[in-house]
Amino acid sequence: QVQLAESGGGLVQAGDSLRLSCAASGRTSSTTCMGWFRQAPGKEREFVASISWSGGNTYYADSVKGRFTISRDNAKNTVYLQMNSLKPEDTAVYFCAASRFYGPKWYQGDYDYWGQGTQVTVSS
Repeated sequence: QVQLAESGGGLVQAGDSLRLSCAASGRTSSTTCMGWFRQAPGKEREFVASISWSGGNTYYADSVKGRFTISRDNAKNTVYLQMNSLKPEDTAVYFCAASRFYGPKWYQGDYDYWGQGTQVTVSS
């Protein structure tokens, strides 16, 4: 059993930066791979980024490559999403997720645990 709690969302202007955090508790050995997804109103939830246990493998959606960076600190049981050069189209609820198994984990169905989400709003 794993609980995930996102934080760090807010209202920013285009071009600004935000760093999201996701703190894991419970059976943290089950957070082998962690990822971020986002969902805008009326849209499907989409993959943003994922990271392996060691941090040696990271994966990004094409829409955020070069702007977003995923990282993790296992001593703190926390994964981060650094978001730079934010655009209005980045506006969404951002969800943290964890999988018990290795792999790129580009799909929602690959994840076992989910946080409640944090709102990111980017104004133009």
